Amino acid sequence: MNVYLVTGGAGFIGANFVKLLLTKYRDIKVVILDALTYAGNIKTVEDDIRDERCDFVHGDICNRELVKSLFEKHNFNFVVNFAAESHVDRSIDNPQLFLITNILGTQNLLDAARHAWTTGKDNDGYPQWLNGVRFHQVSTDEVYGSLESDNSFFEETTPIDPRSPYSASKASADMFVNAYAETYKMPVSITRCSNNYGPYHFPEKLIPLVIKNILEGKQLPVYGQGANIRDWLYVEDHCKAIDTVIHHGRRGEVYNIGGNNEMKNIDIVKLIIRTIRNIMEEKPACRATLKKKIYSDDGQLLIDWINDDLITFVQDRLGHDLRYAINPDKIYKELGWKPETSFNEGIQKTVQWFLDNQEWVEAVSEK
Repeated sequence: MNVYLVTGGAGFIGANFVKLLLTKYRDIKVVILDALTYAGNIKTVEDDIRDERCDFVHGDICNRELVKSLFEKHNFNFVVNFAAESHVDRSIDNPQLFLITNILGTQNLLDAARHAWTTGKDNDGYPQWLNGVRFHQVSTDEVYGSLESDNSFFEETTPIDPRSPYSASKASADMFVNAYAETYKMPVSITRCSNNYGPYHFPEKLIPLVIKNILEGKQLPVYGQGANIRDWLYVEDHCKAIDTVIHHGRRGEVYNIGGNNEMKNIDIVKLIIRTIRNIMEEKPACRATLKKKIYSDDGQLLIDWINDDLITFVQDRLGHDLRYAINPDKIYKELGWKPETSFNEGIQKTVQWFLDNQEWVEAVSEK
């Protein structure tokens, strides 16, 4: 039976990964370790932890004794590290917090795994490792820096060039993972993904924030002129890619995971506006999610306000990278993974999920 430690498993991508594991595999044990900070919420995994195959531990990856005790209690085959402070704006306000969690926390996990998984030394003095174990680091394309608005792409061989405290902390964590692979021959892998979207996305990020603000009749803040370009990846596709890498990817390798969905921020906002407007016209039951008056005194539907006039441009973020775009050919060719969800389909599914799960949105927004 495979036993997984999923750190940050009550967060956006981590929780979706837990759900994938429990759905895909029968003979499995999953231990979620999450500090339940602003982006992690127990409601996200409350159904999962009712499953006898899934345990939840409230704690910090920086807590050395706690992490050590989990390795002593469970025979983990896999550590999948999603735990991270991940919001760029917050990293600008408080860089040190990102260093503590993203760098020191990752190193603490690496050390706990190293002590639990080594069985001795070989003739050259390198540690010998248990069969079938893997430490997997979930990283980001932001460690590569910024691309100009042309046809270039991030490759796995692109030099690391982070531009924000967040991306610098993730780049540092990746380097520690690589250092353990070189120094101790530790079985590791790293994935670097493009921007994710989908169910359970914390509503301070662009797509869920736009959905939330539209439903509340609020303005939609867009940095600069909305010209920044990102490659968008549906979260379920990302989780399937991680599952593929940890089981079939080569040890010590980095794999880029992209969605082949490059779009300007302003175009994404306009697409969400159109999508919500169409849903409100076609599905009367969904209108109950709107917080603004939607019927006139004589019963006429009032949703004309759901339009591009909701957009308001705000001062650009400090050091805002212009473009991210990933070349995922390596994972395509080596492991046969490709994204299954087009952006239009993914946005439709994401918007509908948020409309159907307003109780969850309200609960996490209160934190």
